[in-house]
Amino acid sequence: MQRRTFLQAAPFLLTPALAGLSGAARAQSWPDRPIRYIVPVAPGGGSDMVGRTVTDRWGRALGQQFIVENQGGGGGIIACQTTARAPADGYTLMQGYVATHGTSPATRKVPYDAVQDFTPVGMIGATPNILVIDPKLPVKDFQAFVDYLKANRGKVSYGSAGPGSLTHLTMELMAQQLGTPMTHVPYRGVAPALTDTIGSQTQAVFPGLAAALQHIRSGRLRALAVTGNRRAPQVPDVPTLDELGLKNFDAVQWYGVVGPAGMPADAVARLNDTLNSVLKAPDMSDKLSGEAVAPMPMSAAEFGDYLKKDLARWTALAQARHISLD
Repeated sequence: MQRRTFLQAAPFLLTPALAGLSGAARAQSWPDRPIRYIVPVAPGGGSDMVGRTVTDRWGRALGQQFIVENQGGGGGIIACQTTARAPADGYTLMQGYVATHGTSPATRKVPYDAVQDFTPVGMIGATPNILVIDPKLPVKDFQAFVDYLKANRGKVSYGSAGPGSLTHLTMELMAQQLGTPMTHVPYRGVAPALTDTIGSQTQAVFPGLAAALQHIRSGRLRALAVTGNRRAPQVPDVPTLDELGLKNFDAVQWYGVVGPAGMPADAVARLNDTLNSVLKAPDMSDKLSGEAVAPMPMSAAEFGDYLKKDLARWTALAQARHISLD
């Protein structure tokens, strides 16, 4: 009887040990096939370049190939839905960015929950936005621009890449803190917004650094300030808005990696460790410099907190400024 009781109990006694062994074995063998990596934009742009540059190295670190799949359209909605509905096994990832998980959910109803429907894997990096103006304006620095805005209340217009875009919300955040109303002129993309500021049709724009850099260097635009926690090395003489007294301007154009909700913790840990090792390579900053992206390795938990904070920032601004695109 005692022997029979022991044999009946043995599977339950061994189960935790076997489960631990199974988890360790899975961690060592995973991944055992290529990983699908969804980029929510059309091929050829800056976001696509960032994704392909990182996954090339990342695949070698993991010992498996990343298959990059561009899913443009819907402002990232299609890619987000595809990712959220995929099996949560670590074999489908998406390159989320400030629009898919920050500004779009803050300003419109989207058919996904930017927090609950995804597993944070890790941050890739970010590029600051930069306040640039028409050099024909009679101002040379940020304080002179603020004075100009106050002297010409409601008469200064600014361009953006479109309603609800980061270029729109960043300028609105600045106007909110300064208490200086400006007229918003939305465009379909940042290029025509820059063109019209260069042509004096609008007076200012707040694009990503990479888009504005050639125009700053040529003198066709004047740079006054950058977002982010520190000055950008490409324009070291341009102060941050934090230096100039405005707070909550660590806002940047960021890129990170998410997967479907409920991914296995061991897969997330392996992905995060290998991604961070790639980002810390001495030459990775140079490889991403074409888009002015600075690597920002984080733990998965830190990236999850970053996502929530960024979404909360833009949601609060959209509510305060009555920005709704529905």
